[in-house]
Amino acid sequence: MQLTGEMLIGRAAIRGQAGSQRAFNPTANAEIPEPEFGLGSRENVERAVDLATRAFDSYRNLPLERRAAFLEAIAEEILALGDALIERAHAESGLPVARLTGERARTAGQLRLFAQVVRDGHFLRATIDTAQPERQPAPRADLRLAKIPLGPVAVFGASNFPLAFSVAGGDTASALAAGAPVIVKAHSAHLGTSELVGRAIQKAAERLDMPEGVFSLLIGAGRDIGEALVAHPGIKAVGFTGSRQGGLALLRIANSRHEPIPVYAEMSSINPVFLLPRALSARAEALAQGFADSLTMGAGQFCTNPGLVLAIDGPDLQRFVTAAGKALSAKAAQTMLTPGIHAAYESGRAQVDALEGVERVASGAQAGGQANAAQAALYVTDAQRLLCTPELQAEMFGPASVVVKARSLDELLQVADLLEGQLTATLHLDEGDHSAARRLLPVLERKCGRILANGFPTGVEVCHAMVHGGPFPATSNAMYSSVGSSAIDRFLRPVCYQDIADELLPAALQQANPLGVWRLVDGAMEQP
Repeated sequence: MQLTGEMLIGRAAIRGQAGSQRAFNPTANAEIPEPEFGLGSRENVERAVDLATRAFDSYRNLPLERRAAFLEAIAEEILALGDALIERAHAESGLPVARLTGERARTAGQLRLFAQVVRDGHFLRATIDTAQPERQPAPRADLRLAKIPLGPVAVFGASNFPLAFSVAGGDTASALAAGAPVIVKAHSAHLGTSELVGRAIQKAAERLDMPEGVFSLLIGAGRDIGEALVAHPGIKAVGFTGSRQGGLALLRIANSRHEPIPVYAEMSSINPVFLLPRALSARAEALAQGFADSLTMGAGQFCTNPGLVLAIDGPDLQRFVTAAGKALSAKAAQTMLTPGIHAAYESGRAQVDALEGVERVASGAQAGGQANAAQAALYVTDAQRLLCTPELQAEMFGPASVVVKARSLDELLQVADLLEGQLTATLHLDEGDHSAARRLLPVLERKCGRILANGFPTGVEVCHAMVHGGPFPATSNAMYSSVGSSAIDRFLRPVCYQDIADELLPAALQQANPLGVWRLVDGAMEQP
């Protein structure tokens, strides 16, 4: 597929007239010459939102089978792009080909998962309380509930996952599954990748005769296009993965609107890892190797990167630190996604280097002449220092982590209670650690969206039970997940129908249950 540098608005390909921008190769530290991407204007935002608004009722009322088939068609068209997609994503991100190949499979897989979610109809939460005309002292009306989509959704592509969290990523897939048209603001770090995937979605929409406006892709430098999207009254929800600063900026715009709207922003997390005494004693060196591998995976550019390690001080913890330092020192520097991300990582590491009472005990291999390459770093401090140093909770988006030495389990609990909201927390434990884990678990349940044992948090399974969310600042709304089938709930709201004629009801609530979905009827689950 030939790249043109155009935006995709409904069925049209339009060259933006508000300037131009080239994609960037972080490995070569140079622009990619062709093509030049035309930058959009507020007029382009207006057109995209107008089309999405017009498409909304038509799209959400399509038969569920057609909506599911659309999601599957998107997956097919993305896979049909073949090597061209992987090659372009590699050039724009510096990420290894094997990683991108796996990410493409994940992208197709989550589209197919949401097709399954649409077909089974559980997401509608069809609920019926039948009329009780003879009830005393007052009769009960016939009441029926089903969920409908909020309206057109703005999605912001993420820098660190150019496929799985971008144009056709989880936010887009779950919003389209909910019945909501989507307008994507392409991330400037992978413009060509975004156009390729956007054209795949556009092709799928045309092939299946979806309403025009069900999908658009906008390009814009800086904040203008994104701010205009979030402020537009036709947009009813926002999906965002990125920095805390960026997420909070979008929240401020959304909350200052005449009609405030939800912003589902995944922002920052340091994902604490707790090494409990028996496990640490039994396998300190193995834990250190697993930790080093997790920390440096993808140059540390995962939102689930283990940025904090906590344990009770002693010889076993020193074994871990020594082994982790040795493992990290052998790790090569890796190209980061953009010069800006690399500069932010270097700045964050310099700030930690300057903190009193914090010692850098290991570094990875130097970058040499490699452009935008991150050198791993491991720091050690004590629990009291962490308790009085808020800077140690700041996310260093890259392969750097801090080991915190506690004097006792009580002090470890004190630190856990101080932590901000997190996407994940990890417990490494053996059976003899269960009593300590029981004390930690209630605190961690309050602090994060996913708690795992004897593993590392990098890597998020796309399935029904996954939670990729957590209390602020991990996300802007701890009630929802951005990964897994429950992500669809972000873009739905309930509507109750009272004494509405059967033929006027949504299909999921009609007496004959033509969709064949499970329903809660008078408090009991009813099989189709």
